[in-house]
Order: sequence, then C-alpha cells, then structure tokens
Amino acid sequence: MFSGIVGEAATVVALKKEQGNLHLTLSCSFTDELKIDQSVAHNGVCLTVVSIEEGAYTVTAIQETLDRSNLGLLKVGDKVNLERSMVMNGRLDGHIVQGHVDQTARCTAVEEADGSWYYTFVYDFDKKKAREGYMTVEKGSVTVNGVSLTVCNSKDDSFQVAIIPYTHEHTNFHQITVGSVVNLEFDIIGKYISRMMKYSD
Repeated sequence: MFSGIVGEAATVVALKKEQGNLHLTLSCSFTDELKIDQSVAHNGVCLTVVSIEEGAYTVTAIQETLDRSNLGLLKVGDKVNLERSMVMNGRLDGHIVQGHVDQTARCTAVEEADGSWYYTFVYDFDKKKAREGYMTVEKGSVTVNGVSLTVCNSKDDSFQVAIIPYTHEHTNFHQITVGSVVNLEFDIIGKYISRMMKYSD
C-alpha cells in the first residue's frame, strides 16, 4: 500500500525486453536500502525488486502492466516517480493508493499560474466503468504517475490538477508536456462505494 507521496524521481539506466516482460533498471539515492522482493511504486505502478547491483536495481513489468500504464514508453534517461511502501505506523499524508494503475491519460494543457502549474489530462471515458468508480470527482483524490493530487475542473473524461513548485521539481511533472502519457489510479474508496451501491435496496 502507498500514499501517493513520491520520495524522488529515479533515472532509468537500462531497459530489457524479454518476451512479454520488460525489465527496468533504475538508479536512485536509496538503492542500497532496498531488498529483493520489496515493493516500490514506479509512476504509481507497484513492482517488485528482483535484483540489486552496482548502485542500481531492477524490477519487471508484465504485459498486463505495460498495457495499462506508461512504463512501456520509457526510455533510458527518463525520470520515474518512486514511492516505497507505507510503514503502517506512519502518517497518511496523501490518500490510500494501491499501486494498481487503472489506465493512462494524456496531457492536453499546461498553464503556469504565478509560480504553480495547472495540468489538464484527458482519458478514455467508459460509462460502465464510471458507474464502478473509475472517474474523478471535484476536490476528490486521484493518483497521477504515482502522485496523490486533488482534482479540480472534473468532467466526464478530463480533469485538472494544480502542481506546487516542490512537486514540480521533485517528481517527473517537470517533464510532462502536452501530449505526455501518464498513469492514473482512481480513488479506491470511490470504487468500493460504487460497488456497494449496486447491491443497496
């Protein structure tokens, strides 16, 4: 489980395709603290550390993950948002994040707003999925590339988020431009409520 509070943006140092899988090797400041089998969120995708050597570590994304996320679009040198799994006696500074990306979205606008930025994202809208909680709500929570954010200007197939300078600098938001593809995880609480309402009297 995660909270959507990114620790840092790691650098992709190697990519290796093996059948339907993609092995991603990354370098970050806490590589030496990682252990094999630990879970780390990468752009919001929970992946397991499978090897550690020479200051870098490797995780593997299966085809299902590549189909639902932007990990298959990564190139060597790209920045990836990292979050280590929550410590259960710690603070929940963001919101409850599973690390299970629902789908991708595309950035359609970036507007500077006197020191901060507004990003607009558009995603494929499916009415059936929306009834199951796969949507945004005004002032609700959404995870974009692993970052817990508050939704504004929520519409059926789009929403905006406001990014403060700290988040812009310490995550890969500074690399997101119009046309960039990002990962979305909708709020799990909304999904549960939508599911339970199907069986209410």
